[in-house]
Amino acid sequence: MKQENQAYGGELLLDIYLVMKQIRLFEETSFRFFQENKLRGSVHLCIGQEAVSASVMALLDDGDYITSTHRGHGHGIAKSRDLKSAFSELMGKETGFCHGRGGSMHICDLARGNLGANAIVGGGLPIAAGGALAQKLRKTGHITVAFFGDGASNQGTFHEALNLASVWKLPVVYVCENNGFGISTPVSQSTSVKDIASRAASYDMPGYVVDGNDVTAVLETFSKCKERAKKGEGPSLIEAKTYRWKGHWTGDPEVYRTREEVAAWMEKCPIKRFKAYLLENGIASEKELLNIDERAQKEVAEAAQFALDSPEPDPAHVMDGMYVEGWYPK
Repeated sequence: MKQENQAYGGELLLDIYLVMKQIRLFEETSFRFFQENKLRGSVHLCIGQEAVSASVMALLDDGDYITSTHRGHGHGIAKSRDLKSAFSELMGKETGFCHGRGGSMHICDLARGNLGANAIVGGGLPIAAGGALAQKLRKTGHITVAFFGDGASNQGTFHEALNLASVWKLPVVYVCENNGFGISTPVSQSTSVKDIASRAASYDMPGYVVDGNDVTAVLETFSKCKERAKKGEGPSLIEAKTYRWKGHWTGDPEVYRTREEVAAWMEKCPIKRFKAYLLENGIASEKELLNIDERAQKEVAEAAQFALDSPEPDPAHVMDGMYVEGWYPK
């Protein structure tokens, strides 16, 4: 993984490492809270996929939009950089992004460009096209990124959104996090093509297959797609091949894959791999990375405690935030 010509500044790379550690610790803490019955309902964890979220978001700012998925904690954390609001939202607390109304699968932060996670498979793809259309009409110079999973590539929304985005040359990048499974179904049993990125050709846009566990590969590929979008040349499709260490959800018995398969992918840990890259290229020392590890642990622990101590929403305000005030049974 050694790279002779460093293309990205050390400050950016170390920040990516911090975000990856924050996401990993956030997800591990969320899983523990689920086991301890400290949060309601199940959650869909992205442990093992941290490199994609952290790398893409490192090249965006608040004016850029994203749409997310049911496995979207990493996207929300990397975009908003607000661990306290993220934990609070998962736990249904008033201090959450959506005042506890959205929960794990519907994190949204419009102020910082997160148009929302979506529990409907493929639901965010056309929303991203809408966001990109708004940016184009307003001439903002910003772009939209749509995250989705391999299963969503077989939904009608995928084909409709990519087609329209290409016709209108919208400034949008579609990022497929291919973790190998649509719930419990292997991609090979549900998808007609070897590489989902090959479908980009049908919509006259470039498609790229990238190692989703390699930070520098994701950065390089996304950077090209971002520049294409900003120049008005239209959308791109990136397929980041990665793997989720945990089941589809926190109660998944995982009978559809072997322990050996999971263990093999854990050896390809994106955080471990990126740490080795930083050390080999002299970007950081062991001590510097240890300091980042300790910072991430401290910030995640503080955010978790903040959420535990935060108040429940007041039932008197349950209708606040409704798009149509008063349209409900008396």
